[in-house]
Amino acid sequence: MAITAQMVKELREATGAGMMDAKKALTETDGNMDAAVDWLRTKGLAKAAKKADRVAAEGLIGVAVGNGRGVAVEINSETDFVAKNADFQALVREVAKVALETGDSVEVVKAADLNGKTVETVIGEAIARIGENMTFRRMHILEGENVVSYVHNAAADGMGKIGVLVALKGPAEAAQAIGKQFAMHIAATSPLSLSEATMDPAVVERELAVQTAKALEENATSAKPKPEQVIHNNIIPGRMKKFLAENTLLGQSFVINPDVTVEQAARDAGVEITGYARVMVGEGIEKKADDFAAEVAKMVQG
Repeated sequence: MAITAQMVKELREATGAGMMDAKKALTETDGNMDAAVDWLRTKGLAKAAKKADRVAAEGLIGVAVGNGRGVAVEINSETDFVAKNADFQALVREVAKVALETGDSVEVVKAADLNGKTVETVIGEAIARIGENMTFRRMHILEGENVVSYVHNAAADGMGKIGVLVALKGPAEAAQAIGKQFAMHIAATSPLSLSEATMDPAVVERELAVQTAKALEENATSAKPKPEQVIHNNIIPGRMKKFLAENTLLGQSFVINPDVTVEQAARDAGVEITGYARVMVGEGIEKKADDFAAEVAKMVQG
């Protein structure tokens, strides 16, 4: 597969690796971006890259909660300017309210009533009125005994670039008090799953493969190599334990009190976290291709 300058640029942005290292990684993996990331990590040239680091889109996440149910909706716009428009923000707020009351999918919400018209019709009218394309792209529903919401980089009340929902079991007052802190933690750390039990097995398998290859390669080039038994029984399990602690919500150090894990902080508060959702504008939408040659030429010119 031909390795393009754009592919190299994307890999560099995702991993922080040098240009030549990124190009070699893509060459070695026949242009497979995820495999190239793993190749760089095996060589100790990059940290794990999340796909969210390689996306871009404008718009807002709107959140609404009530009666043990929370919803986060994403409505995209073409420019950030429109995302700051009061008319657009009102649309996001109203769609979130309808989704909370009637929705179990984007299509159901689009067909639901909003002031005598369908949500889809209202969005279409907003497009004509504001003069910019908009897309009701996705929604996430979370249910639980208590559901708390938080919006990061809020553009207005209940909407921003990142929306978080947290479901907790326990006394309502305690859940509301600490739930907001947990939601802020989730916005900052973006955990991959609630716990080790809920982690995608494919993610665990991939990480194990990377850590195994990395440990064996490091040992092979070490001046004092360790027995393979030590590598497989101690070093690799230790690294996997660290990976799970850093990437599961309950295993992470609580940002507000790093001396305890999130799980322990919840236990101390008399609550249990039963679920969460973190929704960021643009997740899964690839960046538009830039003129990489022009960018390099500009750098050379100083």
